[in-house]
Amino acid sequence: MRAIKGLWRWRHNPLCRATDLVEAWVALGTLLLILSLAPLAGVLVGDVARDALERSVRDQHESRHRVTATVLRALERPVRGFDPESASSADQRSRVHARWTAPDGSEHEGPVPTGLDDPRIGDRFAIWTDAQGRLVARPLDSATATTHAVLAGFGAALVAAALLETGRRIIVRRLVRRRYARLEQEWDRAGPDWGRTGTGI
Repeated sequence: MRAIKGLWRWRHNPLCRATDLVEAWVALGTLLLILSLAPLAGVLVGDVARDALERSVRDQHESRHRVTATVLRALERPVRGFDPESASSADQRSRVHARWTAPDGSEHEGPVPTGLDDPRIGDRFAIWTDAQGRLVARPLDSATATTHAVLAGFGAALVAAALLETGRRIIVRRLVRRRYARLEQEWDRAGPDWGRTGTGI
């Protein structure tokens, strides 16, 4: 809006310089590009991210299996090296030594994080494993994938807008430098005559 007002103000102004008009046009062009390209970049990046995340969701649901583990004994300290991003805070409440059967039929046992408040021998709880029974993080769900895709789209739109605004600022800075350089040249030409007008010198 400011760019349009600036163009209108300078249209018939006798003090308008060429750089003033260029600056106003650059501002208007940047505004139009931000309003058109930033949302387009957001949609395109969001779509690509969503497709990639949906593929990841499908792959994880195919390769990760929910199995039931049985508590053999409680352990004292929390598990080290377990993926904190995929495990909820409830999953990290306690650690037990448990036994479980893998999807391929093999038997496994070892330390496992659990959401049980007071685990006792024989308690059963769900864990996620790969086909061979190794512990893995809970697979990504579609809602989380969609949220990540939307955030990626918003981020791309903001980056596109920031890049366009940065380009506008660079152009304006160059215009201002050129304007000051011309002004310095004019001052240098007029400078030797200052204070001597009408003195006959």
